[in-house]
Amino acid sequence: MKASTIAELKKELQLLPQKQLVAHCIRMAQFKVMNKELLSYLLFEQNDEQQFVDNVMEEMDAMFKEINSSNSFFLLKKSIRKILRHTHKHIKFSQIKTTEIQLLMHFCQSLKNLNIGFEENKVLLNMYNAQVKKIHKAIETLHPDERLDYNAVLDL
Repeated sequence: MKASTIAELKKELQLLPQKQLVAHCIRMAQFKVMNKELLSYLLFEQNDEQQFVDNVMEEMDAMFKEINSSNSFFLLKKSIRKILRHTHKHIKFSQIKTTEIQLLMHFCQSLKNLNIGFEENKVLLNMYNAQVKKIHKAIETLHPDERLDYNAVLDL
């Protein structure tokens, strides 16, 4: 079965009655956890973005605390990649640049605070540098006043 385009789906969804639209949304949420998480964000957390950011940061902190720094670098990298995937998933849900910047900055700061000497490991250093590049790219899309604020925080 070939998937329809977004334009075709949008056109058809606009024609459906509200009851049927709700039923389709519930059915989609049953199939994938990510669909359910996105629907939860859209319904409950989208209105208070700062609370959403704070919750995600708390989850990230808990995940960083679970990392055993005495493990091999392989397990460390695997755990850090898992945290980064979790962070990017929430960034996709929000689609707001300031949220992306805040979460990626928190990730980078938490990685620095982990005290594992990630600068010596090429993979972890590249992962860190890639996130810093994403932060800079996201900052460039902001209003000049906001840009100055984030650049000041980034220089610390």
